[in-house]
Amino acid sequence: MKSGKSLELVSLLSPLQYSTLSHTVYQSARHVRDTGVTSRTGGALETVKAHDLECALEAKVDVVGIDEVHMFTRADIAVVHELLARGTRVVAAGLDLDHRGRLFDPVSAVLELGPQQVIYRRAVCDVCRDITATHTQVLLGSGEPYLTELGSSQALPDDGTFSYEARCRTCVVLPDQDLPALF
Repeated sequence: MKSGKSLELVSLLSPLQYSTLSHTVYQSARHVRDTGVTSRTGGALETVKAHDLECALEAKVDVVGIDEVHMFTRADIAVVHELLARGTRVVAAGLDLDHRGRLFDPVSAVLELGPQQVIYRRAVCDVCRDITATHTQVLLGSGEPYLTELGSSQALPDDGTFSYEARCRTCVVLPDQDLPALF
């Protein structure tokens, strides 16, 4: 969503190609827009497309990168927990909030692991152009916001079915929901 998530992942992981550390970057097979991690600035990482992260347990690498972590499942985050327990370094990037303004289930599970570091990026709002976008507005082909309830914080496919805009709290259109006012 033009916040620098991919750039950050490329920045953190690309030096590994010159190191003695073995590494693999995984990306959800549901993400079909790119064949790897690609930053709008031109940086890129090769990825292994995966339906789940079980294959990361077999890889026996020093560092595991995960792109689009929100497209995986809570069970995949159990794999991340196992990787961390055996000393594998894990770097994950993805959206935190779904199209309804709720934490994606796998992102919630990542946060429950107590990560060593969380880098939170905000994007430029595609409506008002302020640099405070915290939400992803999913749009139907007609340009109308997609507000339909999905299963437990399920990620929508990134296959061209929908279009996406970064939106700030003022410009986002969310379904009517009973959420506590935090700020």
